[in-house]
Amino acid sequence: MCQSPQNRPLIEKAITFYGAGSMAEAIVRGLISRSVMRPEDITMLNRSNTQRLQELLERYDVQTSNDPEQKGEILKNSPVIVLAMKPKEAAKALKELGPLLTGDQLIISFIAGLSIQTAQSLLGHKQPIARTMPNTSCSIGLGSTGVSFSKEMNEPMRQLVMTLFEAVGNVTVIEEDKMDILTGISGSGPAYFYYMMEAMTAAGIRGGLTADQSRELTLQTIMGAARMVQVTGEQPSALRAKITSPNGSTQAALERLDQGDFFETVIAAVNRCAERSREMGTVLKGQIS
Repeated sequence: MCQSPQNRPLIEKAITFYGAGSMAEAIVRGLISRSVMRPEDITMLNRSNTQRLQELLERYDVQTSNDPEQKGEILKNSPVIVLAMKPKEAAKALKELGPLLTGDQLIISFIAGLSIQTAQSLLGHKQPIARTMPNTSCSIGLGSTGVSFSKEMNEPMRQLVMTLFEAVGNVTVIEEDKMDILTGISGSGPAYFYYMMEAMTAAGIRGGLTADQSRELTLQTIMGAARMVQVTGEQPSALRAKITSPNGSTQAALERLDQGDFFETVIAAVNRCAERSREMGTVLKGQIS
């Protein structure tokens, strides 16, 4: 039976996720929950964790496999392959993947630090590659994804990549040499806010609030602050100034943060994340030969 136009998914090509970790699951959850793709058009592969694949099958009704021969056939015939394995597994996986590919298969990489040039060298040829760095908020349609394209990408491939990630959040197309700093901001960024939420919640509990009260107050405060910046269009510094009365309680709190060099510590954390991404990339580059 033909589907009506309104029931057709945005992406009708089959996509194989080569790796089945938390980032791959976040994207798959977002794609399926927002009706961007049909579950039967998504295949998820991993090396040996059968239990993990069974969980994904039960949650999302996607195709799964870790059988070596079956995996080879799936990869050989998949028009779109998403590299979602751990960086330490990438070099071996790409060297094995290269001989299976034809020039019209699109590769999308989630792997931190893996440059397009290194990926193509490991594959053994100039495969069309989109280097991306999404974050786990894609699972609820609020992701932030950075994208860089190889020269071999044609326009339909570019559009497919943009459609895929725009369906689960915002997309920023950048020069590839900016990908590591983007990783430090948006790729790993949710973890920084989760960590701050942990600390604020702990402070509330130590001050006598219940765990639920402290959690809800912290959650709503962070959601409201982010929404204020988005809705008003004002700079965070301006909004901060509006609620910081001279010699008031907010100023006292901010002064305490400044004693710990909060501003520069956050910048240093972002830069260290970017640096670590580059380090991982150097390790992968060293495994080409």
